Amino acid sequence: MRARATVRVEAVAPEGGEGLLLEFLRAYRDVVQYIVDEIWGLKKVPSVKKLHEMFYNRLVKLGFRAHHASEIYKRAREIVEATRKNKGSKPVLKKLTTRISTYDYKVDFKAGTLRITVLRCCWVELKLKPHKHLNKYLDGSWRLGEIQVSYRGGKIYVYLTFIKEVLLREPKAIMGVDINFNNITYTVVDLDGNIVSMGVMPFRGLSRAMHLKKLAENLQKRCPKSWRFMKWARRARWLRRARNILVDLAHYIAKRLVGVANEYNAMVILEDLERLMVRSSNAKHSWELQLWCYKRIQSYIEYKAVIEGVRVIYVNPKGISKKSPKGEPLVFVNYKFAKLGGAITTRDVIASWNLALRGLQQMRGSRVTLSPNSPRGEAVKNPS
Repeated sequence: MRARATVRVEAVAPEGGEGLLLEFLRAYRDVVQYIVDEIWGLKKVPSVKKLHEMFYNRLVKLGFRAHHASEIYKRAREIVEATRKNKGSKPVLKKLTTRISTYDYKVDFKAGTLRITVLRCCWVELKLKPHKHLNKYLDGSWRLGEIQVSYRGGKIYVYLTFIKEVLLREPKAIMGVDINFNNITYTVVDLDGNIVSMGVMPFRGLSRAMHLKKLAENLQKRCPKSWRFMKWARRARWLRRARNILVDLAHYIAKRLVGVANEYNAMVILEDLERLMVRSSNAKHSWELQLWCYKRIQSYIEYKAVIEGVRVIYVNPKGISKKSPKGEPLVFVNYKFAKLGGAITTRDVIASWNLALRGLQQMRGSRVTLSPNSPRGEAVKNPS
């Protein structure tokens, strides 16, 4: 199986190079917008081959190389398809970002330089700043694929995509993972369905992120017209800090869970929550759903597991916290606790246990899909 990891590195352009790069990024964005406008009204999105016939000559006259044109077709087509799938209005592109194929750049990690082609076959050399996560992808087992160059806030960012072929191991156990607002619960069973281990990992990042978001929202309510002009207003900083808390904890939780799966050589079972309702009559619950980063945690678990050769599958989570995993009567004490046989346990444990058993049944009785048919397929990356 192919694993992908993306590292974001800040770069600096020499004097005169930044202007050429910005000219290229603006031209790239404008021509993608042009193609989006042209094909938006069509009933069926044209294939890449058809787009090549329609726009290639015009792109070459504007100074783009052949591989630039190929990436432009793909980008415009992806935008239109994704927007139509989400039933949105015609997209308007604002960000300055571009994809660069392997034929249009040269990188020297020892010297810390990256040369990319821009308009009219000119080259721009960027100086890459040191990054602590970059060295682990330079051991020879990873190869560099296409890259992405972005300009925002007066800074240049390069997204390096590394690819590695991984041989997935045959599992000797199954680990069900139940992701909740304040904890992540896992249960490991052997191939006969007997419990090997279980545990609970606290997740306190959601409450901390909610506090920071409420600070930002309250500030905007108090000063609806002037908050953005106040030097002391820290709304953006609060929101950025809330996001960083959730991202860091998602990485930490995913690393610990994959470590447990490695220890028992277990296949990881996750919930397929694609149709999760994001609205609730309860105000607090609605806030929690807005910030709940279960998809991020799942995507981090998936890519970290794939790199380690651990299999990951998704199962339907319907009824996992209401069904007895042992066949014994399940009596609910309250919303959180339940009595199973002669022991009292939580519904989170019941859910993770049933997930493990459901994954075991799927592995035995049906074809196993390594990832769901959802946008998470592109999330096998390592944001930095």
